[in-house]
Amino acid sequence: MSPAAVVSSNDTKQLAAARKAIAHLRETVDAPFSIELWDGSREPLGSNPHPELRIALAGPGVIGTLIRRPTLDNAVRLYATGQIEFRGGSLIDFGDLARVPGSTKKLRGVSKKTLLKAALPFLFSKAETPVQHDYRGEDDTGRDASKRDNSDYIRFHYDLGNDFYKLFLDPRMQYSCGYFTDWDNTLEQAQHDKLDMICRKLRLKPGEKMLDIGFGWGGLVIHAAQNYGVQAHGVTLSEEQFAYTSDKVKELGLEDQITLEIKDYSKLTGTYDKISSIGMYEHVGIDNLPTYFRTLWGLLRDRGILLNHGITRRSKGSTKAFRRMRPEHKLIAKYIFPGGELDHIGNTVQTLEARRFEVHDVEDWREHYGLTTRKWAERLAERKEEAIEMVGPERYRLWEGYLAGVSFAFMDGSLRIYQVVASKHAAKGRSELPPTRADLYETREAA
Repeated sequence: MSPAAVVSSNDTKQLAAARKAIAHLRETVDAPFSIELWDGSREPLGSNPHPELRIALAGPGVIGTLIRRPTLDNAVRLYATGQIEFRGGSLIDFGDLARVPGSTKKLRGVSKKTLLKAALPFLFSKAETPVQHDYRGEDDTGRDASKRDNSDYIRFHYDLGNDFYKLFLDPRMQYSCGYFTDWDNTLEQAQHDKLDMICRKLRLKPGEKMLDIGFGWGGLVIHAAQNYGVQAHGVTLSEEQFAYTSDKVKELGLEDQITLEIKDYSKLTGTYDKISSIGMYEHVGIDNLPTYFRTLWGLLRDRGILLNHGITRRSKGSTKAFRRMRPEHKLIAKYIFPGGELDHIGNTVQTLEARRFEVHDVEDWREHYGLTTRKWAERLAERKEEAIEMVGPERYRLWEGYLAGVSFAFMDGSLRIYQVVASKHAAKGRSELPPTRADLYETREAA
């Protein structure tokens, strides 16, 4: 028998086995899309599949690889290298259809014996997964203080290039949670309203000195200077963001009000009236939060206000259980956000109080970020070809998967985000905050 005949025979057996497994899944899972096999044929995974949405498998090696090592990381590597493709729509489209109530219970009806028998023809098939866009530093988790490199972490995530982020962010280049005063508002409106709400919560006044730690692309320092008359100083570890914001400040003629520098927060000196930390403390690491908040305490004047805005996770029954890294967290550290770690809001508040801050307000913005990241994922998918031309197909897939995944995680509640307003209470007596929150929602004229 010739090698070609052997290959043909094996392929026929593998296709038949795949179809048998899909038929069994169709009876139990009843998913609303199809599987496209490597010969181009489509097998519905449910009784009423979407006419276009399908998951395409590049070859039998995809199944063989997953059988031998059925991990989330392996599946992501196959997806990143294009051997598993989502066709006919975006990942948001797939998620909206697939994530239906009771879908997890349906998996319990799957026969492991049937799937194992169907898997036998694939045991010696293997797919190569040479992912190029992963963090290559010593420690992607950031939990080993001796190997932690904040500058390297920031560069890996942010220095993909400003043009890449422009594909899905709003014109102000806001890469943090929008604030939707109406769920039907545009992303642009939500980001403007977010910036203004932060300024209101900080109770900014003309002439005050404001520090923004990790200023991103400068949206907050610019908004605060233009509309609230503050003297704003911003620090970052991203050279791309520093160059972009420096040019923007000059373009707007705000050099007398805004100063910027590339510097780690731990090296800062001086005294400020107000400090904003927006999407920064996720990069710090839980073990470093006491030092982080102690540093901010030292930078604030007495009665000065800190606004800490960051992503959290739900608390667990024990510290050990909470600190255990789940597979999805490891993937984000490896491919997207090295060095990051999410706290729970209880520990954040406790750490702030232990550093002598007085906590005044804790507000949950979870659903706001679910909608924000959804809009980002949709915008990136709409400009897929441009993104691939800029960063390559692998990075595009990883980023679309990341944005879609966190959007669903926020909407489900496994991810959360809070804004915490605290003040430095160095001496006894009243704070400088108003007696109610009414001023946060009053109509005001721009400065």
